[in-house]
Amino acid sequence: MNQSKIAVRYVKAFFELAQDKNQLDKVKKDIEVIAATCGQTDVQLLLESPVVKTSKKKALFSDIFKGKIQELSLSFLLMIAENKREVHIPMICLDFMEQYRTYKGVKAAKVTTASLIDSDLQKQISKVISEVFKTDVELTTDENTELIGGFILRVGDEQIDASVSTKLSKLKREFLDRTI
Repeated sequence: MNQSKIAVRYVKAFFELAQDKNQLDKVKKDIEVIAATCGQTDVQLLLESPVVKTSKKKALFSDIFKGKIQELSLSFLLMIAENKREVHIPMICLDFMEQYRTYKGVKAAKVTTASLIDSDLQKQISKVISEVFKTDVELTTDENTELIGGFILRVGDEQIDASVSTKLSKLKREFLDRTI
């Protein structure tokens, strides 16, 4: 079965369960914790390891997440491990967050800059995006020094590349095209 189909099925069931139990917002926070933890190299290796037994993975999940996430979310993780689908946890987290944003009417936006931006500027950017797209925005930031200056903004499937490095590349191409 396709990895995305597996993730979608688990997310759909878990999302509906969280809604039924009125814990959707709490579960969303849990998913953020789980995603951050599973993004660590050691945990990724654990998830992908066919050598580590299911019982050991379940015990490790309990040790790692007990008291940090809701019991409902922990039970969900243990069920995933029991079904030997733990390798899909990162994709499940991504799909859950996407479904949550869709449900809440929130657009995901990411701004990449040459240097980190402060929280005031992040709020201003969020406000502008919110006004343009007429929706709430969940903004994440990233730093990429290769941009030299400017920014790259991604909102959903749309991208605005106003970076200095891109502008320099365009100028270089234009110059080369005209001199030949």
